Amino acid sequence: MPELPEVETMVRGIRPALEGRRIAAIRRCRCRCRPIAIRPTLPRLAKRITGSTITSVQRLAKRIVIEFSSADLLVIEPRMTGLLLLRDPPDQEHLRLEWRFENGDRNDALWFWDRRGLGTVRLYRPHEFANDLGPDRLGPDALKITVRQWRERCARTSRAIKIVLLDQRVVAGIGNLYAAEILHRARIHPASQANRLTAEQIRKLATAVRSILTTAIRYEGSTLSDGTYRNALNHPGRYQNQHRVYGRAETICSTCGRAPIERIVQSQRSTFFCPSCQPADS
Repeated sequence: MPELPEVETMVRGIRPALEGRRIAAIRRCRCRCRPIAIRPTLPRLAKRITGSTITSVQRLAKRIVIEFSSADLLVIEPRMTGLLLLRDPPDQEHLRLEWRFENGDRNDALWFWDRRGLGTVRLYRPHEFANDLGPDRLGPDALKITVRQWRERCARTSRAIKIVLLDQRVVAGIGNLYAAEILHRARIHPASQANRLTAEQIRKLATAVRSILTTAIRYEGSTLSDGTYRNALNHPGRYQNQHRVYGRAETICSTCGRAPIERIVQSQRSTFFCPSCQPADS
């Protein structure tokens, strides 16, 4: 489930403990579950980064990027249930990787935990990173995209705006949960055609994207009923208490107080909206 707010929270949580630290060792944890994808193979990856110093920890869309003094970049994509933790993993059963640091203190290790095993870990050389994850592959970051860029990108497609929000080539970082909350805040029906949005709707959309995501980051993301998402110190997020539509089907909308929240399916994903706050296009 981790989307931009959750990944940004992970990055902010681990950055102070990682930057300037040298990798002493990396190992695969004993796990009988579906293995995560690691490229290159773990022995080759370990050979390249062991002894290297971490120079920066950043977020790229819904990925964590760890840069080393060697110029290699380790890209971790949590996907559905992946977490980066400095302590207290939810359980030992789903631990996947452990990085150990030299000159250890209470944060002498970083763990990658993934219940479903859909996460990926890949080590890139700079040119490989540019080819796979450069601007030709990913749209502008959702926290940085401008109203003008929104207008240009929406004008190019007649797809439903909810589907456009999930297209990482259009805008990077938005997932299913926050797309629903964003469209509710902007009062736009999720099935509205992107190229039919008015200038005012696009302005409201741009404002809602930044407002919802920055607020969710401040609350350290959303921990849903399965309890999977945790921050770097194994604490739950708090933004789930602010959700207006996501996961609230058949409950009365807390914004208008009139209509029950409806659920529809778009591209095999659940979409939640209020038919009163977000009327369909006529």
